[in-house]
Amino acid sequence: MLTGLAFEPQPPAAPIPSELAPDELREECVARARLYRLLSAVFVEEPTEAFLDALRTPESLAALAEAGLAFDEDFVATETPVLADQLACEFTTLFAASGGFPPVESVRLTGRYQQEPYFRVKQGYRQAGFLLGKGRFAVVEDQLGVELMFVAELLERCVVALDGDDRAAYQSWEREIKRFWAQHPGLWVRGFGSLVARASEHSFYREMGKLLQAFAEAELALLRLRVEDVDQGKAVVPKAEVQVEFNPDEPVCDGCGAGDALRELRA
Repeated sequence: MLTGLAFEPQPPAAPIPSELAPDELREECVARARLYRLLSAVFVEEPTEAFLDALRTPESLAALAEAGLAFDEDFVATETPVLADQLACEFTTLFAASGGFPPVESVRLTGRYQQEPYFRVKQGYRQAGFLLGKGRFAVVEDQLGVELMFVAELLERCVVALDGDDRAAYQSWEREIKRFWAQHPGLWVRGFGSLVARASEHSFYREMGKLLQAFAEAELALLRLRVEDVDQGKAVVPKAEVQVEFNPDEPVCDGCGAGDALRELRA
């Protein structure tokens, strides 16, 4: 999970106009954060039995149906242990096995892990004061579930600011959400959601793919952003040329000459 530490305001981008009263704005932020966390849990790892039981309560199913999700009997009528096993297999087939499509920004945009999007996401987390903690499985910073979790944390910071009647802090967090969407999820999440909906055999991931796509479109409209869907739901992403990114956290070894070369490039 992500742990908030400190926040350094990002100067560009105007605040999102809103005519909502503070209480209504707070309610909206809370509702959005919950949906971000739901989708994060769906895509960050295989669903646990506890998560599935929580999703299949009558109240949760009614809320999901109200959002337009129509699960088949394979989700609503299967015993939880069996369902967990089925979805673990589907998760692996879709997102982890050879021939699948990992929910990772670098992979979706360049065909490779840990390319430019990965470094930019890490930098954004660091500037916003967030750290990626350990979960059941290792994930990279530009993984879909992590990116969604990050925005959920930012929305919860918005709630804290509204509770403290700190409009300036609220607008700072709001600008960070807008910047992050423009530079990261906005580029690939809509297309990826459509791909998941098309490729899934189980109705759980089919409907969650639809929800992801619709939610991304709604968020971009709310944030008043026009961002190209670079992903386009491609089943196969051609591999781009490897991009070497300088990591300022790693020391440069002068013994191999890399330090001199780097200083020449930066001069």
